[in-house]
Amino acid sequence: MNNIIPHSFNIKREDRKKQKGHTSFVVWFTGLSGSGKSTLANMVEKRLFDLGVHTFALDGDNVRSGLNKNLGFTREDRKENLRRIAEVAKLFVNSGNIVIASFISPLKADRDFIKEIIGEDDFIEIFVNTPLEICETRDVKGLYKKARAGEIKNFTGIDAPYEQPDSPDIEVRTDKEDAEDAVDRIVTFLKTNLEIIK
Repeated sequence: MNNIIPHSFNIKREDRKKQKGHTSFVVWFTGLSGSGKSTLANMVEKRLFDLGVHTFALDGDNVRSGLNKNLGFTREDRKENLRRIAEVAKLFVNSGNIVIASFISPLKADRDFIKEIIGEDDFIEIFVNTPLEICETRDVKGLYKKARAGEIKNFTGIDAPYEQPDSPDIEVRTDKEDAEDAVDRIVTFLKTNLEIIK
């Protein structure tokens, strides 16, 4: 690593902020498979996009179909999956975009690692807190059924743990709160508390 010297470019993050008219950061949705993370993330991104905010979405299955298609679901591979995602998200933040990231990211240590890579000031955590039994009844991909049958190993919530965030910036209970109301709450938080809109 001694021979790697990062290049210093003329256009800085602050320049991109001025050009785009808003700050940049990562909005990280975490929760069980089937909790509603991707649905909420998609709705939040659309709302921000309609407001003229520059966004980019990163989602678990999409990233694993390309950048991380060589990774499995062992503990080591999961950590590497999230490390790569965090590094990509950081690049997008430096490019002036709001990154909407939706990943199970089940372990607190991994989420802390992600936050360390991205930077605490640029990391907003949204916990989509949907009970396991609700997620299983949704099971749109049939993954819980396969996990219960032993066809999928290391499946979060079944034979792999999910550690709930201690103090997320926002918590959403999709079993108790309408999705539109949750999106209103999230977007209000992003706009008012972080002044992303000029």
